Amino acid sequence: MTNFFDSEFDRIFKKMSSSFFNIDDVFEEFKGNGSESGPYYYGYTMTVGPDGKPVVNEYGNAKPGLAPTSDTREPLVDTIVDEKEKVVKLIAEMPGVEKSDVKIVVENKIVDLSAEHNDKKYHVRVPVQHKVDENSAKASYKNGVLEIVFKLVEEEKPTGKTVEVE
Repeated sequence: MTNFFDSEFDRIFKKMSSSFFNIDDVFEEFKGNGSESGPYYYGYTMTVGPDGKPVVNEYGNAKPGLAPTSDTREPLVDTIVDEKEKVVKLIAEMPGVEKSDVKIVVENKIVDLSAEHNDKKYHVRVPVQHKVDENSAKASYKNGVLEIVFKLVEEEKPTGKTVEVE
C-alpha cells in the first residue's frame, strides 16, 4: 500500500516541478530580450469598504500570467475615507518624478494619474467609489508621495411627502 502512495507522491511532485521549471524558463526569456525596464511587480490590497464588505484592489505593472508589455509602472494607490473631516484621500507612491511632471485628470468618478521623468514613467486610472465633489480636488506631492483630497458630498435626503390613507 505504501508503494501506491509513494508513486502517487512522485507523480504529483514531478508535475509540480515541471510547472516551476516552465515559469523559470519564462523569466529567463524576459532577461534575455534586452529589456531593462524592470522591476516587474504585482500585488493587491484588501480593505473593508464603508458598507462592511471587503474591497480588493490590484496594483502593479505585471498581471499574473501576462508578460509585462510596457516600461510604465502602475503606482500603488490607497484610498482613505475620513468621515470626521468629510474627505476622501487618494495617496499614490510615485518616487523619482518631480511635482511638475505629475498630471491629474478627474472625470466621471475616475482619477487618471500619470507622471514621466527621465526613465521613470507612471500611469493609473483610479475609480472613486464615493460621492465626491470633483471640483474640490486638491493635490500635493512631497518625497515621492502624491496626495489628492476630495470633499465628500452629503447624501441627498429624499424629498417628497408621505400621503396618509384615509
